[in-house]
Amino acid sequence: MIDFTPLFLYVKNPLMALITLKDVTVSFGADAILDQTNLTIDANERIGLIGRNGAGKSTLLKLIDGELLPDDGELIRQQGVIAGRLIQEVPNDMDYDIRSVIALGDSERGPKLTQFYLTDNVADNATNDDAQQHDASASLQTELNEMDAWSLDHQVKKLCSQFDLEPEQRFKELSGGMKRRVLMAQAMVKEPDIVLLDEPTNHLDIDTILWLEKLLLSLNATLVIVSHDRSFIDKLCTRIIELDRGIITSYPGNYNAYLNAKAKAIEEEERHNAKFDKRLAQEEVWIRQGIQARRTRNEGRVRALKKMREERKQRRERQGTASINLNQAAKSGKVVIEGKELFAEFDDRTLIGGFSCRILRGDKVGIIGPNGCGKSTLIKMLTGEQAPQRGSIKIGTALEVAYLDQHRSAIRDDLSVQDNVSGNNEITINGQRKHIMGYLQDFLFSPERARAPAAKLSGGERNRLMLAKLFTQPFNFLVLDEPTNDLDYETLELLEQLLIDYNGTLLLVSHDRTFLDNVVTSTIAFEGDGKVYEYIGGYDDWLRQKRERDAITKQATTQTNTSNVDKPATTNKAAIKPKKLSYKLQRELDLMPQKIDELESAIATLTQTMAEPSFYQQDANVIADAGNQLKAHQEELDNCFSRWEELEAM
Repeated sequence: MIDFTPLFLYVKNPLMALITLKDVTVSFGADAILDQTNLTIDANERIGLIGRNGAGKSTLLKLIDGELLPDDGELIRQQGVIAGRLIQEVPNDMDYDIRSVIALGDSERGPKLTQFYLTDNVADNATNDDAQQHDASASLQTELNEMDAWSLDHQVKKLCSQFDLEPEQRFKELSGGMKRRVLMAQAMVKEPDIVLLDEPTNHLDIDTILWLEKLLLSLNATLVIVSHDRSFIDKLCTRIIELDRGIITSYPGNYNAYLNAKAKAIEEEERHNAKFDKRLAQEEVWIRQGIQARRTRNEGRVRALKKMREERKQRRERQGTASINLNQAAKSGKVVIEGKELFAEFDDRTLIGGFSCRILRGDKVGIIGPNGCGKSTLIKMLTGEQAPQRGSIKIGTALEVAYLDQHRSAIRDDLSVQDNVSGNNEITINGQRKHIMGYLQDFLFSPERARAPAAKLSGGERNRLMLAKLFTQPFNFLVLDEPTNDLDYETLELLEQLLIDYNGTLLLVSHDRTFLDNVVTSTIAFEGDGKVYEYIGGYDDWLRQKRERDAITKQATTQTNTSNVDKPATTNKAAIKPKKLSYKLQRELDLMPQKIDELESAIATLTQTMAEPSFYQQDANVIADAGNQLKAHQEELDNCFSRWEELEAM
C-alpha cells in the first residue's frame, strides 16, 4: 500500500512568486523558442503546459530547472527554491539498482552515495582477507559523513517505500512503467518546491496513472506538467499555460476551461489579423497612386506604412493542422473475429482465462488493463498471429490488417523520414497518386524535415512518422497500440475524429481515458487473475458498469450467506422480493439529486471566479485556498455519484 502522506510540507515564501520570467528570449534558429515572454509561477500552483510538438515546452522546463540560461531577459528564482524534473525520455544506459538511480537525482551527493551502494554490495561478497577493499569503503564513508549524504540515503529509502520499489532491483530490468515510477522518485529526492513533469504518463497503464494522480494531488508543491493526457491535465491542473510561436499565454482553470477560452482567442486573433491585412492593403494601394498623390502624400503616413510592413513581416502564423487520410481497403466479411473460451498462461500465471468475444465489421474495441496483464497476447490471438493455448479463434474473410506497435519498431533511424515512408517519389492513397513530399506535409513534415534522418525526430514527430508510414497501406482492420503517446493536442484530436469516422474495424490499446471515451464502441477490460470482460462503451462506461456489477455481486453474496445461516432455502415469492430501503437510506437517495445540483453550482461559480484575471493578483494563500476548495467540491461530487449508484443498486 502506497503512503500518500505529503512528501514536503513547506515553501520558501508564499507571498512571493517562486519563478518569474521577464521578457525572456531563447533561440536555437531563425524563430525564437521564447520571444520576449513573461511568466510567473506561484507556490502550490498546478500548471499544465501545452503547445505544439517542437514549440519549446521541454526547453521551458530546462529554463525553469536552471539547466538552460536565457539569451536575453531576466529569470528570477526565489532564493533557496529547489526544482525537481522528470525527463521525457527514459534512459537506456543506466546499469544501476533502483536506489542508485533515485540518489542520482541529487547531483552533488548522489554520485558518492551511488558509489557507496556499489561498494557495499562488493563488501558483502568480499572475504575477510580483502583489507584493501574495506579500507576503501571506510574512506568513502568518511567522505559521505562530511557531505551529510546519510540524510540523502534516508530520503532514498523513504521514497522506495512510498513508491513501492525494491531498492536493489536493477533499473534496466524494469518495465517502461516501473522505470517512469523510479524516475518520478528521482525527481523528488531533493524535496523540491517545484516539480517539473515532462510527459509523466508515457508508458503507464491506467491504474498507475490513477496512482500518480493521487500522489501529485497529495503533494504540497508547485507542479508544472507537460502531458498529452487530457483527463490527467483536466483532473490535476488549476491553470493552463500555452506556448505558441514563442509567446506564453495563461488560461485560469482546467483543460476544458482552456478549450473555451482558446477558441475565443483564435477568433479574436483572426479578426485582428484580417482587419490589419485589409488596412495594409489599402495603404499599399495609396502609396502606388499617381505622381500628384505622391507629391502631396503625408510623410508620417509613409513611415506608418513602413512600420506596418515590418509588423506583418514579423508576424508568426499559426502552424497548420495535420491532414490525415486513411488508405482504406475493400470491406471485410461481416464477422471479423470470433473467439471462444480463449486461454493463455505464462510462467504458471493465467493471463486470459476463458474469454469469448465476437467482433463485427465496423466495431471499435478498446483494450485496457495493467502493464503485463496480457493485452498484447490477446491482440496476437485475435489477429491470428498466435494460437490460443486452449479455445478457438475464427478469423473473418478479406481482412487487410494494419498494425501500429507502441515501440514504433518499424522506424529505421538510419533512414530519412521520406525513405521510412516510401522509397518512391509518389504513393497511392485511395486510388489517387500523390507526391511523397505533399503527403508528408499533410503530417506537418516540411521538405527539410522530410529529408532529415529519423534519429533526429522528437517523440511526437516519430509518432506522426509512424502514422504516415502505416496509412500508406490499404486496410480494413486497424490495430493501434498506444497511438496517442507524444502527440500534440490538435493532432490527437484530428486522429480521434479520423477514427470516429473510420468505417472499418478497430482494436485500440490506450491509457488515454478521454480518447477511449470518444472513439470506442466497446471495451475489453483485464480485471486480474485471468478475468477478462467486455463492456459496452468507453472507459467511463466500463467504470460505471463494473461498479454496478460489483455491487450486485456483493449484494447477492451477502443475501446468499445470510440465507444459508439464518433460514433454509424457500421458494416463497416473498422471499425473493427486493428488499425495501430503510427510511434513512430512502431519504438519502431522495436528497441526492439536490445535493449534486448544489455541488455542481458551487463548482461552476468557483471556476468562473478563478477564471477572472484579477483573481491571480490576490494573496497566494487565497489562491491556494480556492484551489483546495475546488478540489474538495469535485471530490465530494464524485463521491455523491458513487453513493447514488450504490443506493440505486440497493
